[in-house]
Amino acid sequence: MSEEIQKLDRRYKDWRGVVVHVVGFDRAGDRVIFMRAGYPHECAQPTEQFRRKFKRVL
Repeated sequence: MSEEIQKLDRRYKDWRGVVVHVVGFDRAGDRVIFMRAGYPHECAQPTEQFRRKFKRVL
């Protein structure tokens, strides 16, 4: 991850109930970066869309 990306370690549940691991926030691109279990690549969504579709798991 580049310097523009704030590292995070949080868990969220998507709209289907699948838990994802949020690993960063890209301030410049205004997007959330996360990993899905069993998928080797980072995924990303615009922050506003992520807020609508994901809920934090405590």
